[in-house]
Amino acid sequence: MSEHTPPRFPWRGYWSPRHWPTWLGIGLLWLMARPPYPWALALGRGLGRLSYWLAGRRRRIAQANIRLCFPQLSPEEQERLVRQTMASSGMAVVEAILAWSASKRRLRPLLHIEGMEHLERAREAGRGAILIGGHFAPMLIAGRLLAMELDFNILVKKIRNPLLEAVIRWHRERDYAGIIDAMDLRAMVRHLKRGEVCWYAPDQDLGASRSVFAAFMGVPTATLTTTARLARLSGAPLVPIDYERLPDAKGYLLRIHPALENYPSGDDVADARRVNEFIEEQVRRVPAEYVWVHRRFKTRPPGEPAVYDG
Repeated sequence: MSEHTPPRFPWRGYWSPRHWPTWLGIGLLWLMARPPYPWALALGRGLGRLSYWLAGRRRRIAQANIRLCFPQLSPEEQERLVRQTMASSGMAVVEAILAWSASKRRLRPLLHIEGMEHLERAREAGRGAILIGGHFAPMLIAGRLLAMELDFNILVKKIRNPLLEAVIRWHRERDYAGIIDAMDLRAMVRHLKRGEVCWYAPDQDLGASRSVFAAFMGVPTATLTTTARLARLSGAPLVPIDYERLPDAKGYLLRIHPALENYPSGDDVADARRVNEFIEEQVRRVPAEYVWVHRRFKTRPPGEPAVYDG
């Protein structure tokens, strides 16, 4: 794959006192990722366990999600999964810093990948490919690891903090073939029609106007129709990818699966359900690694009660 050299970072624009707290936070996070990988991961796990007590709103969101999706678990088992989820989220912070700052030499031993032949086969038609995965805690570092083997584009949302946005974008421009604004679907279609690969994570609640209700973990869930629309407009196949942590700090396993057949089918609900089913499989395999701290069930079908307080 090609090497991407980002432009020089615009240091002069970010030295005013209003940016100093952000610089301090960036420095502290950078220091967290400096120890050997197993130690850094353990530090992140400790941070996540602490956040169980300090990040009350996120903890309550995770509790609501897990109660809804795992009704078969006892209250004690549900709360244990919440604690594991918070610990996993703390590890994800360290993993994100590693993804943005660590060298290829440091990251290379962490990569374990299966199924690259499925992606190569999907691209043979010259219409690119849509790599689709869910919001699991190791997503950012999995993307960086895959980028060491493959040129692809990522969809991103801008961060409100301008300095943090500039720093993260600077690193992403080094590592990825292209950065696409998450709302600019036309740009993504153009990249796909040129035969390129785009990574897309559609398991977000962006409101009823862009979604249909399809089951996810047994719950009617607002699921984006954008995925099927992108595939229809570009002609690109949908290639599922999952990623999970390996035990004993051995790194990450990335699995690329065969492209979905007969997708899109023309039935938005059926297509949405197929995407949800794939993500469900990984949720059931590594439930604590799913990002339960986001409001996945914010939009409810007419007449159903709200899942979250406030």
